[in-house]
Amino acid sequence: MEEAIQRFPVLRSVYGGLTKSERRIADYIASHAEEIRDETVSGLAGHTQSSEITISRFCKKLGCSGLKDLKLMLAGDLSAGQAKEFHDIKAGDTSRDVAEKVFANLSEGLQDTLSLLDYEALDQAAAALLKARRIYVFGFGNSATVCTDIVTRFLRLGLAIREYADSHMQVTAAALLTKDDAVIAISHSGASKELLQSVEAAKKSGARIIAITSHRRSPLADLSDYCLCGMGREVRYMSEAGASRLIHMAIGDVLYTRMAMQMPEAFRENIEKMRSEISKKRAKYGTIK
Repeated sequence: MEEAIQRFPVLRSVYGGLTKSERRIADYIASHAEEIRDETVSGLAGHTQSSEITISRFCKKLGCSGLKDLKLMLAGDLSAGQAKEFHDIKAGDTSRDVAEKVFANLSEGLQDTLSLLDYEALDQAAAALLKARRIYVFGFGNSATVCTDIVTRFLRLGLAIREYADSHMQVTAAALLTKDDAVIAISHSGASKELLQSVEAAKKSGARIIAITSHRRSPLADLSDYCLCGMGREVRYMSEAGASRLIHMAIGDVLYTRMAMQMPEAFRENIEKMRSEISKKRAKYGTIK
Protein backbone atom coordinates (compact mmCIF):
# COMPACT_ATOMS: atom_id res chain seq x y z
CA MET A 1 0.00 0.00 0.00
CA GLU A 2 1.30 3.47 -0.86
CA GLU A 3 2.66 5.33 2.20
CA ALA A 4 0.48 8.37 1.43
CA ILE A 5 -2.64 6.20 1.67
CA GLN A 6 -1.72 5.27 5.25
CA ARG A 7 -2.52 8.84 6.31
CA PHE A 8 -6.17 8.69 5.23
CA PRO A 9 -8.38 6.14 7.03
CA VAL A 10 -11.27 6.34 4.56
CA LEU A 11 -8.97 5.55 1.62
CA ARG A 12 -7.02 2.92 3.51
CA SER A 13 -10.16 1.03 4.57
CA VAL A 14 -11.23 0.36 0.96
CA TYR A 15 -7.83 0.21 -0.75
CA GLY A 16 -7.60 -3.59 -0.80
CA GLY A 17 -10.91 -3.87 -2.65
CA LEU A 18 -10.16 -1.30 -5.36
CA THR A 19 -9.40 -2.07 -8.99
CA LYS A 20 -6.07 -1.03 -10.52
CA SER A 21 -7.55 2.14 -12.00
CA GLU A 22 -9.34 2.98 -8.73
CA ARG A 23 -6.09 2.57 -6.78
CA ARG A 24 -4.49 5.03 -9.17
CA ILE A 25 -7.22 7.52 -8.24
CA ALA A 26 -6.75 6.85 -4.51
CA ASP A 27 -2.97 7.30 -4.79
CA TYR A 28 -3.39 10.59 -6.63
CA ILE A 29 -5.91 11.93 -4.10
CA ALA A 30 -3.70 10.94 -1.15
CA SER A 31 -0.72 12.69 -2.73
CA HIS A 32 -2.67 15.83 -3.72
CA ALA A 33 -5.18 16.12 -0.88
CA GLU A 34 -4.87 19.89 -0.62
CA GLU A 35 -5.42 20.41 -4.36
CA ILE A 36 -8.42 18.08 -4.62
CA ARG A 37 -10.78 20.68 -3.17
CA ASP A 38 -10.55 22.65 -6.45
CA GLU A 39 -10.64 19.59 -8.72
CA THR A 40 -13.49 18.76 -11.10
CA VAL A 41 -14.60 15.25 -12.10
CA SER A 42 -13.20 15.72 -15.60
CA GLY A 43 -9.97 17.19 -14.22
CA LEU A 44 -9.46 14.32 -11.78
CA ALA A 45 -10.20 11.85 -14.56
CA GLY A 46 -7.52 13.48 -16.71
CA HIS A 47 -4.89 13.48 -13.95
CA THR A 48 -5.47 9.78 -13.21
CA GLN A 49 -5.93 8.53 -16.78
CA SER A 50 -9.46 7.44 -15.86
CA SER A 51 -12.97 8.00 -17.13
CA GLU A 52 -15.56 10.15 -15.40
CA ILE A 53 -17.62 7.00 -14.82
CA THR A 54 -14.66 5.43 -12.99
CA ILE A 55 -14.38 8.54 -10.78
CA SER A 56 -18.08 8.27 -9.95
CA ARG A 57 -17.77 4.55 -9.17
CA PHE A 58 -14.75 5.27 -6.97
CA CYS A 59 -16.66 7.87 -4.95
CA LYS A 60 -19.53 5.45 -4.38
CA LYS A 61 -17.11 2.77 -3.15
CA LEU A 62 -16.06 5.21 -0.44
CA GLY A 63 -19.69 5.72 0.53
CA CYS A 64 -19.91 9.15 -1.10
CA SER A 65 -22.64 10.36 -3.45
CA GLY A 66 -20.07 12.02 -5.70
CA LEU A 67 -16.84 14.00 -5.85
CA LYS A 68 -18.30 16.93 -3.88
CA ASP A 69 -19.20 14.58 -1.03
CA LEU A 70 -15.72 13.02 -1.17
CA LYS A 71 -14.11 16.47 -0.96
CA LEU A 72 -16.08 17.21 2.21
CA MET A 73 -14.97 13.90 3.73
CA LEU A 74 -11.31 14.56 2.92
CA ALA A 75 -11.60 18.13 4.20
CA GLY A 76 -12.97 16.77 7.47
CA ASP A 77 -10.00 14.44 7.81
CA LEU A 78 -7.54 17.25 7.13
CA SER A 79 -9.19 19.74 9.49
CA ALA A 80 -9.36 17.11 12.23
CA GLY A 81 -5.65 16.50 11.86
CA GLN A 82 -6.14 12.94 10.62
CA ALA A 83 -3.54 13.19 7.87
CA LYS A 84 -0.63 12.76 10.26
CA GLU A 85 2.82 11.58 9.36
CA PHE A 86 3.10 7.82 9.01
CA HIS A 87 5.77 6.42 11.33
CA ASP A 88 7.43 3.51 9.53
CA ILE A 89 10.33 1.59 11.05
CA LYS A 90 13.79 1.80 9.51
CA ALA A 91 16.61 -0.72 9.77
CA GLY A 92 18.79 1.59 11.91
CA ASP A 93 16.09 2.52 14.45
CA THR A 94 16.83 2.07 18.15
CA SER A 95 14.49 0.22 20.49
CA ARG A 96 13.14 3.57 21.70
CA ASP A 97 12.53 4.65 18.08
CA VAL A 98 10.64 1.44 17.45
CA ALA A 99 8.55 1.78 20.61
CA GLU A 100 7.69 5.41 19.85
CA LYS A 101 6.69 4.65 16.25
CA VAL A 102 4.65 1.54 17.08
CA PHE A 103 2.84 3.35 19.91
CA ALA A 104 2.22 6.43 17.75
CA ASN A 105 0.76 4.34 14.95
CA LEU A 106 -1.48 2.47 17.38
CA SER A 107 -2.71 5.74 18.90
CA GLU A 108 -3.36 7.30 15.50
CA GLY A 109 -4.97 4.09 14.25
CA LEU A 110 -7.47 4.27 17.10
CA GLN A 111 -8.25 7.87 16.19
CA ASP A 112 -8.61 6.87 12.52
CA THR A 113 -11.12 4.20 13.52
CA LEU A 114 -13.35 6.81 15.17
CA SER A 115 -13.98 8.22 11.68
CA LEU A 116 -14.50 4.77 10.11
CA LEU A 117 -16.92 3.21 12.59
CA ASP A 118 -20.59 3.02 11.67
CA TYR A 119 -22.14 3.93 15.02
CA GLU A 120 -25.67 3.02 13.99
CA ALA A 121 -24.43 -0.43 12.97
CA LEU A 122 -22.58 -0.68 16.29
CA ASP A 123 -25.76 -0.16 18.31
CA GLN A 124 -27.74 -2.48 16.04
CA ALA A 125 -25.08 -5.16 16.46
CA ALA A 126 -25.19 -4.77 20.24
CA ALA A 127 -28.97 -5.16 20.21
CA ALA A 128 -28.79 -8.25 18.00
CA LEU A 129 -26.20 -9.88 20.27
CA LEU A 130 -28.24 -9.20 23.40
CA LYS A 131 -31.26 -10.91 21.79
CA ALA A 132 -29.26 -13.89 20.49
CA ARG A 133 -29.83 -17.31 22.02
CA ARG A 134 -26.19 -18.16 21.40
CA ILE A 135 -23.23 -16.39 19.83
CA TYR A 136 -20.35 -17.94 17.91
CA VAL A 137 -17.13 -16.03 17.22
CA PHE A 138 -15.13 -17.00 14.13
CA GLY A 139 -11.57 -16.05 13.18
CA PHE A 140 -8.18 -17.45 12.17
CA GLY A 141 -4.55 -16.56 12.96
CA ASN A 142 -4.15 -13.11 14.50
CA SER A 143 -7.91 -12.69 14.44
CA ALA A 144 -8.30 -15.77 16.63
CA THR A 145 -6.66 -13.86 19.47
CA VAL A 146 -9.33 -11.17 19.05
CA CYS A 147 -11.98 -13.90 19.22
CA THR A 148 -10.57 -15.14 22.53
CA ASP A 149 -10.55 -11.61 23.94
CA ILE A 150 -14.17 -11.02 22.90
CA VAL A 151 -15.39 -14.32 24.38
CA THR A 152 -13.55 -13.62 27.66
CA ARG A 153 -15.26 -10.25 27.98
CA PHE A 154 -18.72 -11.19 26.74
CA LEU A 155 -18.94 -14.11 29.19
CA ARG A 156 -19.20 -11.47 31.92
CA LEU A 157 -22.56 -10.47 30.46
CA GLY A 158 -23.87 -13.97 31.03
CA LEU A 159 -24.17 -14.70 27.32
CA ALA A 160 -23.97 -18.14 25.72
CA ILE A 161 -20.86 -17.47 23.63
CA ARG A 162 -17.96 -19.53 22.33
CA GLU A 163 -15.23 -19.23 19.74
CA TYR A 164 -14.12 -21.46 16.86
CA ALA A 165 -10.72 -21.11 15.18
CA ASP A 166 -10.89 -24.42 13.29
CA SER A 167 -12.49 -24.28 9.84
CA HIS A 168 -14.24 -27.66 10.13
CA MET A 169 -15.72 -26.83 13.54
CA GLN A 170 -16.72 -23.39 12.28
CA VAL A 171 -18.71 -24.62 9.32
CA THR A 172 -20.26 -27.45 11.36
CA ALA A 173 -21.39 -25.06 14.09
CA ALA A 174 -22.57 -22.52 11.51
CA ALA A 175 -24.77 -25.08 9.76
CA LEU A 176 -26.63 -25.76 13.03
CA LEU A 177 -27.40 -22.13 13.87
CA THR A 178 -30.89 -20.62 13.62
CA LYS A 179 -32.46 -17.19 13.18
CA ASP A 180 -32.23 -16.78 16.96
CA ASP A 181 -28.43 -16.92 16.90
CA ALA A 182 -25.58 -14.59 15.89
CA VAL A 183 -22.03 -14.81 14.59
CA ILE A 184 -19.19 -12.35 15.11
CA ALA A 185 -16.70 -12.88 12.26
CA ILE A 186 -13.29 -11.25 12.53
CA SER A 187 -10.84 -10.84 9.65
CA HIS A 188 -8.26 -8.16 8.81
CA SER A 189 -8.60 -8.71 5.04
CA GLY A 190 -12.24 -9.79 5.08
CA ALA A 191 -11.34 -12.23 2.30
CA SER A 192 -10.35 -15.51 3.99
CA LYS A 193 -12.07 -18.19 1.90
CA GLU A 194 -12.55 -20.63 4.78
CA LEU A 195 -14.00 -17.94 7.02
CA LEU A 196 -16.32 -16.79 4.25
CA GLN A 197 -17.58 -20.35 3.82
CA SER A 198 -18.41 -20.50 7.53
CA VAL A 199 -20.15 -17.11 7.42
CA GLU A 200 -22.13 -18.08 4.33
CA ALA A 201 -23.31 -21.25 6.13
CA ALA A 202 -24.31 -19.22 9.19
CA LYS A 203 -26.18 -16.69 7.05
CA LYS A 204 -27.98 -19.50 5.22
CA SER A 205 -29.07 -20.82 8.64
CA GLY A 206 -30.62 -17.42 9.38
CA ALA A 207 -28.09 -16.17 11.95
CA ARG A 208 -27.22 -12.49 12.21
CA ILE A 209 -23.69 -11.68 11.05
CA ILE A 210 -21.51 -9.03 12.71
CA ALA A 211 -18.22 -8.42 10.89
CA ILE A 212 -15.14 -6.81 12.42
CA THR A 213 -12.69 -6.08 9.62
CA SER A 214 -10.18 -3.57 8.25
CA HIS A 215 -11.77 -3.35 4.80
CA ARG A 216 -15.24 -1.94 4.24
CA ARG A 217 -15.29 -3.19 0.64
CA SER A 218 -14.48 -6.83 1.34
CA PRO A 219 -16.47 -10.04 0.81
CA LEU A 220 -16.95 -10.39 4.57
CA ALA A 221 -18.32 -6.85 4.83
CA ASP A 222 -20.74 -7.58 1.99
CA LEU A 223 -21.99 -10.75 3.73
CA SER A 224 -22.51 -9.09 7.10
CA ASP A 225 -25.64 -7.56 8.52
CA TYR A 226 -23.55 -5.13 10.55
CA CYS A 227 -19.99 -4.20 9.58
CA LEU A 228 -17.66 -2.62 12.16
CA CYS A 229 -14.58 -1.37 10.36
CA GLY A 230 -11.31 -0.32 11.96
CA MET A 231 -7.76 -0.36 10.65
CA GLY A 232 -4.35 0.23 12.20
CA ARG A 233 -1.31 1.79 10.53
CA GLU A 234 0.86 -1.19 9.69
CA VAL A 235 4.66 -1.00 9.73
CA ARG A 236 7.57 -3.09 8.50
CA TYR A 237 8.88 -5.94 10.66
CA MET A 238 5.40 -6.67 12.01
CA SER A 239 2.80 -9.07 10.70
CA GLU A 240 0.41 -7.43 8.27
CA ALA A 241 -2.42 -7.21 10.77
CA GLY A 242 -0.36 -6.51 13.89
CA ALA A 243 -1.78 -3.06 14.61
CA SER A 244 -5.22 -3.87 13.26
CA ARG A 245 -5.50 -6.80 15.69
CA LEU A 246 -5.38 -4.35 18.61
CA ILE A 247 -7.80 -2.00 16.85
CA HIS A 248 -10.27 -4.86 16.44
CA MET A 249 -9.94 -5.71 20.13
CA ALA A 250 -10.79 -2.08 20.90
CA ILE A 251 -13.91 -2.34 18.72
CA GLY A 252 -14.84 -5.46 20.68
CA ASP A 253 -14.45 -3.44 23.90
CA VAL A 254 -16.76 -0.71 22.60
CA LEU A 255 -19.35 -3.30 21.56
CA TYR A 256 -19.09 -5.00 24.98
CA THR A 257 -19.51 -1.68 26.79
CA ARG A 258 -22.58 -0.71 24.75
CA MET A 259 -24.14 -4.07 25.61
CA ALA A 260 -23.29 -3.75 29.32
CA MET A 261 -24.96 -0.33 29.35
CA GLN A 262 -28.23 -1.96 28.24
CA MET A 263 -28.24 -4.39 31.19
CA PRO A 264 -26.63 -2.50 34.11
CA GLU A 265 -28.19 -4.50 36.94
CA ALA A 266 -27.38 -7.90 35.44
CA PHE A 267 -23.87 -6.68 34.62
CA ARG A 268 -23.23 -5.58 38.21
CA GLU A 269 -24.60 -8.86 39.59
CA ASN A 270 -22.38 -10.88 37.26
CA ILE A 271 -19.28 -8.89 38.22
CA GLU A 272 -20.05 -9.35 41.93
CA LYS A 273 -20.49 -13.11 41.45
CA MET A 274 -17.21 -13.34 39.56
CA ARG A 275 -15.28 -11.32 42.14
CA SER A 276 -16.77 -13.40 44.94
CA GLU A 277 -15.63 -16.67 43.39
CA ILE A 278 -12.19 -15.29 42.55
CA SER A 279 -11.72 -14.09 46.14
CA LYS A 280 -12.69 -17.56 47.41
CA LYS A 281 -10.10 -19.12 45.14
CA ARG A 282 -7.42 -16.75 46.41
CA ALA A 283 -8.41 -17.42 50.03
CA LYS A 284 -8.31 -21.20 49.54
CA TYR A 285 -5.22 -21.56 47.39
CA GLY A 286 -3.33 -18.38 48.21
CA THR A 287 -1.39 -16.32 45.71
CA ILE A 288 1.69 -17.41 43.78
CA LYS A 289 4.85 -15.66 44.89
